[in-house]
Amino acid sequence: MKYTYKPQGVCSSLIEFELDGNVIHNIQYKGGCNGNLQAVSRLVDGMTVEEITKVLGSIKCGGRPTSCSDQLVKACEAAMNGTLIGEPTTRD
Repeated sequence: MKYTYKPQGVCSSLIEFELDGNVIHNIQYKGGCNGNLQAVSRLVDGMTVEEITKVLGSIKCGGRPTSCSDQLVKACEAAMNGTLIGEPTTRD
């Protein structure tokens, strides 16, 4: 399932990702610190939501109470609990 999430309190303006069960793939951030967010996206690709939550949850950026990584955790959790509606993905 493909999801789109609008993060709050961070520089990135959009997070797109796919969940196959509870495994995340194809994470893309719009805006934010491009190099760092590409690294985060590559490092967590193929991890479960539980693993991502353990590693990235509660990370703060500067004086902010959240970060782009923490917002990815929130997006995944929203997708898993049904409060973020996704679209079916097609696999070749």
